[in-house]
Formats: sequence, structure tokens, C-alpha cells
Amino acid sequence: MAYKIDNAIIKKDKDGNLTLIDPENHFKNKDVFVAVDSDDLISIQLLANSIINNDFRKWREISNFKDTDKIKNLFIKLGYTKEDIANLLKDF
Repeated sequence: MAYKIDNAIIKKDKDGNLTLIDPENHFKNKDVFVAVDSDDLISIQLLANSIINNDFRKWREISNFKDTDKIKNLFIKLGYTKEDIANLLKDF
């Protein structure tokens, strides 16, 4: 079973106005939102699933991760191949 992070889309128009697109009403009564890039959101969900499934292969070997690195680079550093990531995505 995959762990799912509730999410919606925040869309900005040409005038800078923001519109919340939330068809499942996850944020109906919320006053504050956080915007996260969609690629990063998918990476966070996959990492959460890996933690839940205790599926990390080389976690202790990650010693050179910098604050400026993208979160999706963790998969490469953990030894995942493109095929592995494709299989993880099938859970969604």
C-alpha cells in the first residue's frame, strides 16, 4: 500500500493571482498552503514509501549530499535505477 500525501494545485494567472485547484477538498478549511514543485512532491512521496517499506539500499553511504542538491537525486545516491523508480511509481 502506497503512502499518499494530500495535495492540490496552486495556479498563478498572468496578473499574479493564485487559485487553489482542489477537486478532492483536502484543503477546504485550511488557511495556509505550501507550494511544492510537482517533481519534488512525487520524490517526497516515493521517499516516504521507501522509508515505510524500509527499502533503502545504501542510506549510510550518502555522505556527500549538499543543501543545494535536489531531493530527487537521493534516489540515484541510494542506488535506484530508472527501472526501480518506474516500479515505485506503479504504486501510485
